[in-house]
Amino acid sequence: MAGQAGGLADRDLRRVVYASVIGATIEWYDFFLYGIVAGIVFNTLFFPGEDPVVSIMLAYTTFAVGFIARPLGGVIFGHFGDRIGRKSMLVLTLLIMGVATVLIGLLPTYQQIGVAAPILLLVLRIAQGIGIGGEWGGAVLMAYEYAPEERRGYYASLPQIGLAIGLCLASGVTAIMSFLPEDQFMAWGWRIGFIASIVLVVVGLYIRLRILETPEFQRIKASQAEARIPFVDMVRDYPKNILLGMGARYIDGVFFNVFAVFSIVYLSKYVQVPRTTALWLVTLSAFIMIFTIPIFGKLSDRWGRPRTYAVGSLLLALCTFPAFWMMSGGDTVMIALALIVPFGVIYAMCYGPEAALFSDLFDARVRYTGISFVYQFSGIFASGLTPIIATYLIATGNGSPWYLCAYVVFSALISMVCAAAIRGPVADTRPGDAGLAVAGRRR
Repeated sequence: MAGQAGGLADRDLRRVVYASVIGATIEWYDFFLYGIVAGIVFNTLFFPGEDPVVSIMLAYTTFAVGFIARPLGGVIFGHFGDRIGRKSMLVLTLLIMGVATVLIGLLPTYQQIGVAAPILLLVLRIAQGIGIGGEWGGAVLMAYEYAPEERRGYYASLPQIGLAIGLCLASGVTAIMSFLPEDQFMAWGWRIGFIASIVLVVVGLYIRLRILETPEFQRIKASQAEARIPFVDMVRDYPKNILLGMGARYIDGVFFNVFAVFSIVYLSKYVQVPRTTALWLVTLSAFIMIFTIPIFGKLSDRWGRPRTYAVGSLLLALCTFPAFWMMSGGDTVMIALALIVPFGVIYAMCYGPEAALFSDLFDARVRYTGISFVYQFSGIFASGLTPIIATYLIATGNGSPWYLCAYVVFSALISMVCAAAIRGPVADTRPGDAGLAVAGRRR
C-alpha cells in the first residue's frame, strides 16, 4: 500500500484501530465468558449428572460446538466480506454475537424447563460461534489493509489486544461475581456478565458505523475484480498456505485454552486453589498481554512474521512442563509466575504477529475468506476440543498434568515447523489470476 501513510489521515487510521479493538474486545468477552462459566456453572445448571467429570465434559462439549460453528461463520461472512465489503459484515457479526450472549444470560435452567435448557444453550452457542467466525477476520483486516505496509504487523496486532481485554473483562466479571455466596452466584450472579454485554454491543455498533471501507477493497470494487466465489478461489490458489496457516494456528488454540480456560478448573479442582484466586491470576496474565501483544507485533515487522511465530512456538513448548510443575505445588506466587510468564508474555509472541502472518498468506480478493477459514477451521481441533482433551488427560493421569503437558508440547512443535515453512507475503508467489496490483504488495 505504497503511499498510504500519506494518503490517509492519522485520524482515519486511529478510528479504524479503535473500531477493530473495541469490536474484537466485545466479541472475545462474549465468547470467553462462556468458556470460563462452562466448567463452573453450566455443568451443574444445564448438564446435571452423577459423575462430575462427565458433567464438565458435556458443558465443554457445547464450548467445542461453538468452535465447530466458527468455520461456517468464517466462510459465510468471509464470502460476503470479499464480495460486498468488510465493514457491513463487522456490523452484522457484532449484532449476532451480542444478542446470543444476552439470551444465554436469560436462559432457564435444566431444573426449570428440563432438556430444553441444554438444547437452547447449544443453539445460542452455535450462534455465538457463527458470529465470531466472521468477526475476527474482518476486525484484523480493517487494521491490516489500512496500515502502511512496513507496519502491518504492528497495526494488525492491535485488534488482537481485544482477546486480552475481553478475557480480562470476562474473568474479572466472573471473579467479582464469585464473591457472592455460592447459592446466589449459581442462582443469578453468573448471569450478570452475559446480560451486561448489551452495553458493550451498543458502544461497538456506534463506533463501527462511523468507519469507512478499506482502501484495498475499494480499489478491488472499482476494478470489478472481486472473486465470484472466494472460497473456491482460495482453495484452488492457496492450498499450501491454508495447510501451513492451520498448522501454525495449532499451538495458539491449545495453549490459550489450557492456560486461560482449563487452568481455572485444574487449579480449583485438583490443586485446591480458590476459584476466585485462579480467576484473578488469569485476569492479571491477560492484562499483561495487552502490552506484550503489540510489542511482538512490532517485532514481527522487523524480524519477520514467520520467524517470530516459530520462535514463540518453541518457547511455549519449553515452558509448559515447568509451568505446570509450579502450579501443582499450590503456592500462589509460583502459580502467578506459572501463568504470567508463559501466558502473559511468551504466548503473545505468537498471538501478536498471527493476524498479519495469516493475512500475508492471501491476496485481497480472497483474504477475508482465507484468514477466517484458516483461523476458524483449525480452531475446531486447536481450541474447541482442548478443554475436553485436557479434562480426559488429567483424569487419566489421576490429577497429574504431565499427559496434558506432552500434548501441549506436541502441538507447539507442529506449529513451529509450519510457521518456519511460511515464506513471506503472498505477493512473492501468489497466482497471477487477476493481474491486480491492489493486493499483497511487497513490504
